[in-house]
Amino acid sequence: MDAVTLPWTDLLDPGAAQLEAEWPGGLYDIARAQLLAPARHGDEPRPKIDSHGDYVLAVFVVPVAVPADDRIFHQEVDLLVAPDHILTVRKTPDVAPGSTTTDPPYDPGGVRESLIESGSDVRPGTIAYRIADDVAEAFLDLLDDVHDEIDQLEDQVEDATDEFVRTRISELRHDLLHIRRTLAPTRDAVRRIVDGRVDGPNDSTFPHELELQFGDVFDKLLRASEGLESARDLIGGVRDYHQSKVANDQNEVMKRLTMVASLLLLPTFIVGLYGQNFIHMPELRWVHGYLYSWMLILGTTALQLWWFRRNHWI
Repeated sequence: MDAVTLPWTDLLDPGAAQLEAEWPGGLYDIARAQLLAPARHGDEPRPKIDSHGDYVLAVFVVPVAVPADDRIFHQEVDLLVAPDHILTVRKTPDVAPGSTTTDPPYDPGGVRESLIESGSDVRPGTIAYRIADDVAEAFLDLLDDVHDEIDQLEDQVEDATDEFVRTRISELRHDLLHIRRTLAPTRDAVRRIVDGRVDGPNDSTFPHELELQFGDVFDKLLRASEGLESARDLIGGVRDYHQSKVANDQNEVMKRLTMVASLLLLPTFIVGLYGQNFIHMPELRWVHGYLYSWMLILGTTALQLWWFRRNHWI
């Protein structure tokens, strides 16, 4: 079988000269600025798919979980899609704060291999569809990891410290917020292709059959959105469970303190009673008075302990 040649050029962190050499037709200033901009920082850039006359510019941001470090980093990949060629620009993520290692950029190797193995002519729009589908799968995988993290945290609520649980809940809610900021615009951008609002010249970049395939990507992103909402509900459940546990622990402490106070109440009353400096007190000159007071204290304490245990208070 002859090797399949893909109309695809892939660049990693290109400079202006390399970019112009690979796309000699010229670029609009907006597209050039986007492709040469640094890797994603903060909430910029937002995922989008826009038509620029001769080509379509797409920006995808892929969130990737690092369970070992309890963090998420973002991989940015930009696409220029024309009827006869596609250019992808991948950007190496910034070094995470407090880390000395660089996170890997987006790897389209799996997409390329699957297209080559197909053994058929591949159009640039099809390559863009496969990359978008890979991005959608990345969101689904990420949310599976987040659900696993939430399940693990829920199992640790009983044994972990309150500070650890509060910190992890805050971190997971923060991660979900960042996922939402990339997932929602990605879904909206793909929806524009499905609705036929984005295309290159002569509607040849994304023909109707390809728009239907993008509908599958949109469905995956909808499932990811539903998974995101489910994760938010699960985190809310863990938070409520943790607050309930804290309240129960406080009730147990108050219960013990109340029991101790109750046990000390009668001995304190007895000691206070016989500590009064009255002259005519019957037990004052009784030879067994001291023993009597101790027996009275021990007897009433034992009676209280029996009563508490009988009513399952201790």
